[in-house]
Amino acid sequence: MAVFVNVFLVSFIAAATFGITFNIPKTTVIPCGFVGMIGWVLYIGLFNGAHLNEVFSTFIASFVVAVISQFLARFYKNPVIVFNVSGIIPLVPGGLAYNTMRYFVESNYMDAMASASKVLLIAGAIAFGLVLAGIIPEILRRFRTRPTP
Repeated sequence: MAVFVNVFLVSFIAAATFGITFNIPKTTVIPCGFVGMIGWVLYIGLFNGAHLNEVFSTFIASFVVAVISQFLARFYKNPVIVFNVSGIIPLVPGGLAYNTMRYFVESNYMDAMASASKVLLIAGAIAFGLVLAGIIPEILRRFRTRPTP
């Protein structure tokens, strides 16, 4: 149980402090922390609990982060990017990217290429999740406002 509390707490603090670093409005620090926490806990639950692929788990978590960010942006009357950036920070594969560069420096090219491909897939999953969550409301809005002949 203590492990879950640590996961919740650390992911909340990481997302909130990253938001503070980017000078987000003070009223959105706690919601940004919660968005990051929800994204990370969902990722961990899907990857470890449901045993889904790391890339697919990241995609689902980033999609949920983007959807929550859309709602919070309307509620707090702030840009969506305020919540998106803080929310995806726990999902970014920084340690894996560091290991990729370390493998290249050590001339371990096989491990470097495997690690680099994983980094690119995870980064692409994050981007695709964010874009898809931003496009779906626009598509639905166009279908609702389309005049019928």
